[in-house]
Amino acid sequence: MIRRKGWIAYTGPFSFPWGQAGSRRVNGMACTLAAGGHDVVVVSGAGGPAQPARLDGVDGPGSVSYVGLDEEPASAGRTFSDAAQAFLRRGRRITQWLDAQPTKPSHVFVYGGGAQYMLHLRRWCQRHKVPLIPDIVEWYSLSQLRASYIGPTHLSSKVALRYHYPRCDGVIAISSFLEEHYRCRGVPVLRVPPTLDVEGLTIGERQVDDSLDLSLVYAGTPGRKDLLAAIVQAVDRVDSKGVRIRLRVLGPSVAQVRELLGGPVPTSTEVLGRLAQQEVPAEIRRADFSVLMRRPARFSEAGFPTKFCESLANGTPVIANLTSDLGSYLRTGQEGIVCADYSVENLTEVLLAAARIAPGERGRMRRAARERALRSFDYRAYAEPMNAFLQAVR
Repeated sequence: MIRRKGWIAYTGPFSFPWGQAGSRRVNGMACTLAAGGHDVVVVSGAGGPAQPARLDGVDGPGSVSYVGLDEEPASAGRTFSDAAQAFLRRGRRITQWLDAQPTKPSHVFVYGGGAQYMLHLRRWCQRHKVPLIPDIVEWYSLSQLRASYIGPTHLSSKVALRYHYPRCDGVIAISSFLEEHYRCRGVPVLRVPPTLDVEGLTIGERQVDDSLDLSLVYAGTPGRKDLLAAIVQAVDRVDSKGVRIRLRVLGPSVAQVRELLGGPVPTSTEVLGRLAQQEVPAEIRRADFSVLMRRPARFSEAGFPTKFCESLANGTPVIANLTSDLGSYLRTGQEGIVCADYSVENLTEVLLAAARIAPGERGRMRRAARERALRSFDYRAYAEPMNAFLQAVR
């Protein structure tokens, strides 16, 4: 039971423990609220502790606790009717949990869940006069969702984006694209990019591999956003020119990379597969640069790549073409190198130039990357703007 007054509920279908990009977003936002002095309870419709458990290591006068309501029943043995009913009821258990608390939250945040979550939470918040604030990080395209245009997942996403979110008391937007979209619809908006505990991330001495002219890393799940095949092809072209180059790929399996390439993985690319989350930062720090390529589209402009922030936080400059708000944080010769477009040809030329950068210059770029992350992506940096925003939508 949550008995204290003025607490904040941050709700959604995300999973514990923190790991994937979605739950890392929740962690960063919850820590930002706690840094501003708020007691936050992360209420997940997925699995988790049955009673609120406190998250350790939060820097601030507030606190973060989390609870899992496990409202998603096992899929095995379910009929179509059972699955449809479960889909439509998503979010109801969260409102039931909120009803059971002796004191109501001052604000309710919602991350994901589509139209079903929004329907239940909007009704509950209107009834109890509690501001509802969606944290919006994507504008999904049909190609991303692997569903038909009239499929329930696609329709749920569209209804939430176009109908429910503009009718909320305020919006947290991850990008300027989403900020402008909802501001034009008369909704108070606060833009918050991906955040993490940059200050608490220890950066030790980097071990340089003298056998290579250029060490690169890609970390994450490419899905239908990241052009990993183009990155591998460009690295192979540079390797064929006699440059000692190596790309380490973290996340996808060898089979998945082969499928993206339509053939074997070149020797210049090493596929490490899925690693434990705590092992990833060290692998990122080993590289001279991380590489990220995305095709300009509405979904890439609306979102913001968490892997970009994590690379800078680990002191690893980024080679990328500019989508979303990357142009506000990435400058050639500072935090990394900007690619003019997302073609294999342009990336090949950029990698050849990167291989010629002197060690001292690379060290300066690593420091600039880390400084940018501290200023722009540490969760503490948004505590005061968040407090002002919450006061405005109270």
